[in-house]
Amino acid sequence: MSDRLPPLTALRAFDAAARHMSFARAAEELNVTPAALSFQIKSLEEHLGAPLFRRLNRAVELTEAGAALAPAANEGFRALSAGWQQTRRLLDTTSLTVTAGPALTAKWLAPRLYDFARSHPEIDLHFSATLRNADLRRDGVDVAIRFGYSKDEGLVSHPARAEWLTPVMTPDLFAQYPTPESLQSAPLIYDDSIAFLSPPCDWPAWFKAVGQTFTPGSGTHFSNADHAIDAACAGLGVALGRRPMIIKDVQEGRLVAPFNVAIETEARFRFLCLPGSEDRPQISAFRDWFFAEIEKTAHMWDDFEIIPVKDL
Repeated sequence: MSDRLPPLTALRAFDAAARHMSFARAAEELNVTPAALSFQIKSLEEHLGAPLFRRLNRAVELTEAGAALAPAANEGFRALSAGWQQTRRLLDTTSLTVTAGPALTAKWLAPRLYDFARSHPEIDLHFSATLRNADLRRDGVDVAIRFGYSKDEGLVSHPARAEWLTPVMTPDLFAQYPTPESLQSAPLIYDDSIAFLSPPCDWPAWFKAVGQTFTPGSGTHFSNADHAIDAACAGLGVALGRRPMIIKDVQEGRLVAPFNVAIETEARFRFLCLPGSEDRPQISAFRDWFFAEIEKTAHMWDDFEIIPVKDL
């Protein structure tokens, strides 16, 4: 038996057949005839000197040799495909794929993207709003914007400004609850998406920051930050809003942030990309735009007292 690798086309035919457990479906995937695919697998079996499939009446199944080869063949083609895509991405200066959480996308990124697109018509921008942490090497993603405490090992990480939270409500609701003390009887909204923060950045922490001891009771809970803010815009109650989630609604008057006291967490948004890709034109352009947009509204909070929650 030769140690020389068999032809790639034969291995590819075997991989497809092993995944589908069907010569017909494998042939359809590879856009060849079933006879051509069967010929490739037969040649692979001759090269190995042993059968890889048992041919049954209406199906096929792997032999012991086939079962040993199938995982390695699949992993090999996946790695080859990922390497090819990554190499093509390195040479591509016009397309950009960005992933971010749904709340940040809805409340901060999407309303601003027109300006980026207008300034960079040469960039073909693709957005994926998801909480799943994409693998930047495998998933064809150029930039990830994530929130939390991660050290982002193996990635280039640019942290954004410190993240803080402050109460927000409609102007009508503020007329009913004009002081921090009055909030103790207000309907409160809870953003459960930040329950992982430690120390907690929650209503008890904010009340402590303004010198009150208060443990809120029942309220309305949301699993997504943007849903909590939308509920506050609808007048459902008072939300403890994160800076990027509330900025547009505060600017446009749907919400007010009247108490000028915020609690700060050590968790941050980070702009992430693969090492060596940070100087690609489309990535550096998006990075510069992203941080410039953050700075445009930083002055809005100059009169706020921002208290690190770890100091409470």
